[in-house]
Amino acid sequence: MNKQLLSQVYKHPLINQEELDRLIKSHYKVTFKKGDVILKKGEISQGYLLIEKGLMRSFAYDYNGNESTTDFYSKHEIVIEVLSLFQRIPSQETIHALTDCECWMLDFAIFQELYHSIPGFSEWGRLWMTNRLFHFKQRSVEMVTISAKDRYLQLIKEKPEVVLQSPLKYIASYLGITDTSFSRIRKEIS
Repeated sequence: MNKQLLSQVYKHPLINQEELDRLIKSHYKVTFKKGDVILKKGEISQGYLLIEKGLMRSFAYDYNGNESTTDFYSKHEIVIEVLSLFQRIPSQETIHALTDCECWMLDFAIFQELYHSIPGFSEWGRLWMTNRLFHFKQRSVEMVTISAKDRYLQLIKEKPEVVLQSPLKYIASYLGITDTSFSRIRKEIS
């Protein structure tokens, strides 16, 4: 078990060592091969993952049936489909592995029990959710306020592993542009 990774992720002043050990022991290791589907559109999410190694992508289908990348998840990040997991509704997104991945899984039922029995864990969860809300709000505003080139440069800076390991068409859809426009931006930058 990667106790160091899980300890880092769940570090919070209101979680004591005994509670942290309980949280860590509640996770189990899962692996995925490149191309594996972790959550399929229409399924209800049964838990969340912490990535130790690898890269994943979530996507939804637009009104024309085309895949549109909604997020990338890399090492030490939590992979979660929030609406499906917490509202217990079918997912609108699909999540799949872009590379071979090693992860730590926490099942929903165990999460619920821990969330309601460890006060510091619920505070950790509120903080994590608030940070994700800020991230998605910032991303939605940046999609209309900064250029695709600047969004790409920001992606290179914040998540270089995405640029190195993801097919270009997924990056283009994440940036909200066509493959052709993305090719032009890449030529401009090089």
